[in-house]
Amino acid sequence: MTQCAEILHHLETVGPLTPLDALNLFGCFRLTSRIWDLKQQGHEIHTGTCHLQNGKTVAIYSLIKQAQKELSL
Repeated sequence: MTQCAEILHHLETVGPLTPLDALNLFGCFRLTSRIWDLKQQGHEIHTGTCHLQNGKTVAIYSLIKQAQKELSL
């Protein structure tokens, strides 16, 4: 399974993903690039921020589901 497939499966079944999660789960050092690849394939992915306890801020990615899209209309 490719990293893109693993990441998409995680977003669909588990939920949001941070770069540290991607590194630990899939050995993916470049999550932003894989998210870009998925967006190019037509997947709608939201990019947000997550504030860690140590004061750092990291990106967090989540899949925009059809129900969420319909609610925002």
